Amino acid sequence: MDAELLRSVESGDRKALARAISRVESGAAGPDGSVHGSPILGITGPPGAGKSTLISSLIALIRSRGQTVGVLAIDPSSPITGGALLGDRIRMQDHAEDDGVFIRSMATRGHLGGLTASAGDVVSLMGRAGFDLLIVETVGVGQSEVEVMKVADRVVLVVGPSWGDQVQADKAGIVEIADIYVVNKGDRAGADEVVNALRESAGSRGIEIHTTTATSGEGVPQLLETIDRLLGS
Repeated sequence: MDAELLRSVESGDRKALARAISRVESGAAGPDGSVHGSPILGITGPPGAGKSTLISSLIALIRSRGQTVGVLAIDPSSPITGGALLGDRIRMQDHAEDDGVFIRSMATRGHLGGLTASAGDVVSLMGRAGFDLLIVETVGVGQSEVEVMKVADRVVLVVGPSWGDQVQADKAGIVEIADIYVVNKGDRAGADEVVNALRESAGSRGIEIHTTTATSGEGVPQLLETIDRLLGS
């Protein structure tokens, strides 16, 4: 990684950060070593659970207390260009003009595991940019796609109210790696059943289960309190 560009990233230059990420995506080596100045929160879960909407709601709360947020959102690859479909960035568009929020979408480009091959280097770059919190959102995942645990300090599993039948099937995968369980769209039928299934899966591990409705913000402040505590914020 070019030393001058890296210095610009570390000084808080968001345009330099965007350029550096693009270089890493194109195959350039990331920065040597890792920087752990920013706590890293991984958010994973199946398609349609409302991960991006929940992240947008969390960003609003974090920004209300004056803290900055960097988001790396892994999107499916376009079958035409191979680039990210950018669905996550569209759902977070309320924060697009906020200088305290940096959102970057990356395409999986066929990589399995819920992330992308260069995700680790990109997270390392973003960690040098001085954000108060980094959020890594995986593409909609299945039970074996658990790479997010390698880059995040804590992992939040977000599921929807129709996911009850999947909990037992997935208990050896993403259910097992999560530090916090969230049943989003909690105002819909079936949410209570999913909470009960997750409670059984959590067993004696003491994993907290939150019910949220990200579109209205219900339950999100309580979730953020748990995230803060687990990250030591």
